[in-house]
Amino acid sequence: MMQQQKILIIGFVWPEPNSSGAGTRMMQLIDLFQEHNWKITFASAAADSEFMFDVTTIGVEKVSIAINDATFDSFIQELNPSLVLFDRFVVEEQFGWRVAENCPNALRIMDTVDLHCLRLARQKASKEKTELKQEDLFSDTAKREIASILRCDISLLISEIEMDLLQTHFKIDKSILYYLPFLVETIRKSTVQNWPKFQERKNFVFIGNFLHEPNWNAVQFLKESIWPLIRKQLPKVSMLIYGAYPSQKVLQLHKPDELFFVLGRADNAEEVVKNARIVLAPLRFGAGAKGKLIEAMQCGTPSVTTSIGAESMNGNLPWNGIIADEIQSIVDAAIRLYQDQVLWLKVQENGIEIVNKRYSKTLFGNDFIQHILDVQKNMEKHRWNNFIGSILLHHTVASTKYMSRWIEAKNKNN
Repeated sequence: MMQQQKILIIGFVWPEPNSSGAGTRMMQLIDLFQEHNWKITFASAAADSEFMFDVTTIGVEKVSIAINDATFDSFIQELNPSLVLFDRFVVEEQFGWRVAENCPNALRIMDTVDLHCLRLARQKASKEKTELKQEDLFSDTAKREIASILRCDISLLISEIEMDLLQTHFKIDKSILYYLPFLVETIRKSTVQNWPKFQERKNFVFIGNFLHEPNWNAVQFLKESIWPLIRKQLPKVSMLIYGAYPSQKVLQLHKPDELFFVLGRADNAEEVVKNARIVLAPLRFGAGAKGKLIEAMQCGTPSVTTSIGAESMNGNLPWNGIIADEIQSIVDAAIRLYQDQVLWLKVQENGIEIVNKRYSKTLFGNDFIQHILDVQKNMEKHRWNNFIGSILLHHTVASTKYMSRWIEAKNKNN
């Protein structure tokens, strides 16, 4: 019988599955651990938010923690987890050394969510209208993020492209990396039968968290360059923009007279996407896998997106829509797919195949759990093989520890 694990998840924020792909991803990991009857404590230094999911309703203990505070040391010593999951590299930076010092035998896993250094390098190249340069990739953010990956026993990647990038460009050993995509339910025939039909759907939709820079950039691109051209040919069709945390700049793009509607947070994202005919997501930079495009497939809604948007998502399978990168190509693809029912139905089938062959949790969940158990069983050898990580951890503990202690002492004196 499999031993029960005691897991501590340290969140960058409290999970908001209705606000972001990262929140959805976190809930999928919690669900997977709970399927194996593992006991979970979720801790975060973030403030509570209005839209966070209350993890206590599903039997997860919720604990508020503080950065640069020794109370975390006594908390984790008492909890004594067998596994600690860091939500993104900035969380590992803050708490990784404390975990290693107080619970050295706990397996340390980091969920990268996306490679921040890749996303920021692409963002820089996009704004400067240049090709992605190697020096942009080897940034200070990359140094921090790669150091976190090396300090952990396992780092989770949601994109095969990023798995390859870490191994080829940054020379990270595959043994400390693990590809774990979004984990979703298989799409069954009964689900498909309940989807709205082509004729019952209307309008284009974009949905995304506006705290995430690629989403804001994509909406600007839509408003300024793409929507005016689509509207000339489809004058009665609307562009619906949904997303959590829209700034005043985002809300100012709301132009009902142009049928361009900025509607803020969706009360029910699934219903919004299910009733749209097409998800239009012209992302010009980004990384990881796009939750909005998985959601589109789960709702039977074809998408028009860019190479960046679709990157690493469909493998060798045909896309759930059309991939285009130039303005006119995106416009032509959107108009064609909106009007061509035969093509629309064909690419809808592609989406079902992508979800069922590349994201079904039955394909990945048990293998990941087994990988955790295998690494735990051979922890000492696993860490010997990652000696560079041990060196980094040694020096990080020395430097970060004393900086943190200094901040802690300073806070007490104030």
